[in-house]
Amino acid sequence: MKTLQAYIEQKNRWNALFKGEQFEVQSAAGRKRVAQSLDADLSPENLTCDGEVRGVELRKKQDYLNQCVTELIRLDPAVKESFYEYYTGE
Repeated sequence: MKTLQAYIEQKNRWNALFKGEQFEVQSAAGRKRVAQSLDADLSPENLTCDGEVRGVELRKKQDYLNQCVTELIRLDPAVKESFYEYYTGE
């Protein structure tokens, strides 16, 4: 769960700059919100930064996000329904 925790910490540091929401996985609602954020990050536009990220860098980014999804689903299988991009790749 180290990868998922690193993802959450990075998101929370960034959101703290703008007084945004803080992610957590202790509650079902928190896990669902993390799942939604991961799903958004896996959208083709966000994943490739509108075509700016390619090749090895893209594969590393996708592998990292997919590992986060795997860890979150292992923690709470009910969040599967929150993922569209992960399962369809659209």
